[in-house]
Amino acid sequence: MKKKLYRSKENKVIAGVMGGLGEYFDVDPVLFRVAYLCFSIFSAVFPGILAYLLMCLVMPKAPASAESVIS
Repeated sequence: MKKKLYRSKENKVIAGVMGGLGEYFDVDPVLFRVAYLCFSIFSAVFPGILAYLLMCLVMPKAPASAESVIS
């Protein structure tokens, strides 16, 4: 079964983008959050915020039965 990328409902801090990436790649979402933070700091903050907003708009919200879709 093919996995789909969704924003997370369980690993949500702001919009669930990093949690969704972590669930999709089976990696701890904290690693994505730290990588995002480093990217934002070293890119003068604005590109990092823009990238996050774009991911938030592009990634759909997880459906009600997302557990069955991810598994």
